[in-house]
Amino acid sequence: MNTAAGNTLAPRPLDGITVISLEHAIAAPFCTRQLADLGARVVKIERPGSGDFARGYDQRVRGLASHFVWTNRSKQSLTLDLKQGAADDILQSLLGQADVLVQNLAPGAAARMGLSFEALHERFPRLIVCDISGYGEGGPYEKKKAYDLLIQSEGGFLSVTGGPGEDELAKAGCSIADISAGMYAYSGILSALLLREKTGEGSRVDVSMLESLVEWMGYPMYYAFDGATPPPRAGAAHSTIYPYGPFPAGDGGTVMLGLQNEREWAAFCDKVLLTPELAVDERFSANFKRSANREVLRQIIVDRFARLSTAQVIARLEEAQIANAWVNDMQGVWDHPQLKARDGWREVDSPAGKLPALLPPARNAAFEPRMDAVPGLGEHTGAILGELGFGAEAIDRLRAAGVV
Repeated sequence: MNTAAGNTLAPRPLDGITVISLEHAIAAPFCTRQLADLGARVVKIERPGSGDFARGYDQRVRGLASHFVWTNRSKQSLTLDLKQGAADDILQSLLGQADVLVQNLAPGAAARMGLSFEALHERFPRLIVCDISGYGEGGPYEKKKAYDLLIQSEGGFLSVTGGPGEDELAKAGCSIADISAGMYAYSGILSALLLREKTGEGSRVDVSMLESLVEWMGYPMYYAFDGATPPPRAGAAHSTIYPYGPFPAGDGGTVMLGLQNEREWAAFCDKVLLTPELAVDERFSANFKRSANREVLRQIIVDRFARLSTAQVIARLEEAQIANAWVNDMQGVWDHPQLKARDGWREVDSPAGKLPALLPPARNAAFEPRMDAVPGLGEHTGAILGELGFGAEAIDRLRAAGVV
């Protein structure tokens, strides 16, 4: 694993930007971690004693939670009980020095605390406020609780994911509703920073998990436009293109492959199945026919692959220039040769010691992303309060009172 940095002296895009985040779980932390990747200082405000509840999801990373390690590197942790009056004074002082406030508290909670954009804009006109919620402001679902799986359901994702049976609905194996909201919050904040350069004023970014995921559902929604039949659930296969999905090999392995056009179909029949006459079989002579007759075609493919190992199938696919992939488990991804060859891994510090971390996917040769430690709960409380002018005795009193 390579721990060497690139040009660490080169400026990063968000150097000098300060982000205050009232965040928990995934959506907001994923957003702010990416801001930190670009150089922003992110002050993560957490509950004294317990912190972000994602810290307690599991203990899979040497005692730390997997979600938390993934979404919280390069941040500073400040413990603050926002229900106490003294905490509000500290928060207001922080906001007076900040560029961005991000929050994904319960619906309406930020506004009740005086942290709506309208209230803050009067005092801090350059402050950008990003509100992340399940359903967004307004509408009948405004105050409805929202978790990732529930949004996958409301957004129609579950209706097109899983097997064909009525009881074969399947969720995504990662938190895609949270991730999509975090991505739109991240890009929305970047656009708000650019807008501030033009106007001199901050603006509000309102991110809904539902709208974020529905944006990603564009293909199945338009496929079912105007009351048309939606795409069927097809497991790991493509619902409308065939053959496109997983197929077993003779050694017990699985190969993922995908065909996109008739040229590839002919090459697949000739060089992979060694049955060139199949390419002109009337049952399979166009994609819509192959999709309609997928059960028959699948059996033909499975019978041919049964004589081959996984590696042999992939070798034939490569020779025919047919897109293919290994079906990796998590260890296979940790060990992926392409990630290693592209020098994609770094090490970051954490309360549990050094941990591997993947470079941000959007690499820019002009700078090295920030890859700092995953913070312990309240690790930076004393230092941040010191910056605000609190002396050691004052900090001790705040600690004794449970404010921090």
